[in-house]
Amino acid sequence: MEGGPRVAIITGGSRGIGLACGRRLVDQGYDVMLTARHPARLQAAAETLGARYLASDSTDPDAFAAVVSAAGRVDLLVHAAGVLDGTFVRKESLATFEAVLRTNLTSALVVTQAVLPAMPAGGRIVFLSSSSAHAPQSGKSAYSASKAGLGAFAGALAQEVERDGISVHLVTTGPVATPMLDDVHFPMHALAADDVARTVQWLDSLPGNMVLREIEISSVATGPFTPEPFIPTAARNLGRHDIPH
Repeated sequence: MEGGPRVAIITGGSRGIGLACGRRLVDQGYDVMLTARHPARLQAAAETLGARYLASDSTDPDAFAAVVSAAGRVDLLVHAAGVLDGTFVRKESLATFEAVLRTNLTSALVVTQAVLPAMPAGGRIVFLSSSSAHAPQSGKSAYSASKAGLGAFAGALAQEVERDGISVHLVTTGPVATPMLDDVHFPMHALAADDVARTVQWLDSLPGNMVLREIEISSVATGPFTPEPFIPTAARNLGRHDIPH
């Protein structure tokens, strides 16, 4: 690539969507820096891909600033770190609610403030969201609120940084077959993590003059391309193998 490879930082890079994005971007010649909270798992993932890595908490400004400093220039930020937690409002604890918002929403501010000084014109920020932002889940009010807030944050940020030649995208997905869904009690049709990674890679191929604020993707549920049901660990333990109708 002219001027060297594009440099990408991927949060939540030790597994799931973040790891899939790292794998696809490394294969495309990007200089990838993976980051996540668990050092051993992160190191194993990075060494498998041939990526750089530095463990950090994306809600911690000092820790994430160290990631950006190690990366140098940042052409692409993929913010895939997140948590699916919480319960029904009547039973929800304030601590859990605040923790979910901090991990899924406050982190967006932290990572953005850290990368913007290191991001040149032509840079791109991709936030991973969920269909729960538009169709809130009963029993997951904290998660739904955090993803709805992320959409508003991304939209406001996009307007701020357009003048700097930086693009901001929100990738809103239906269920994705990752460990995040381990505690879900029912089977479902789900995307593969690599389906999301393909979308991120395509977004970073767009010319800088195009505006694409949000893209929504989900698995088909009928027809010849319908995937086999994804059965989360909790559903399997309950003996549930059929998709509810």
